[in-house]
Amino acid sequence: MAQSQLSESDEGKRVVDRDGNKVGIVSGFSGGIAHVNPDPSIADTILAKLGWENVDEDDYALAQSDVETVTEDEIRLKI
Repeated sequence: MAQSQLSESDEGKRVVDRDGNKVGIVSGFSGGIAHVNPDPSIADTILAKLGWENVDEDDYALAQSDVETVTEDEIRLKI
């Protein structure tokens, strides 16, 4: 079931644009904001899925207003 709200349970999910092209993964969630690593390594992906945050200066904040849907596997952007 798709929704549009982000939560801490979204860590490790892939982020895709509206055409389904991978943009990155949710690397962490802090202060109510999801952070996206645009070029994650396999290690980054696994750490995020385990809930071990790896937010650093290369990650970007994901605005809730940019999210179209959130599914079990991915976050789809409006753009």
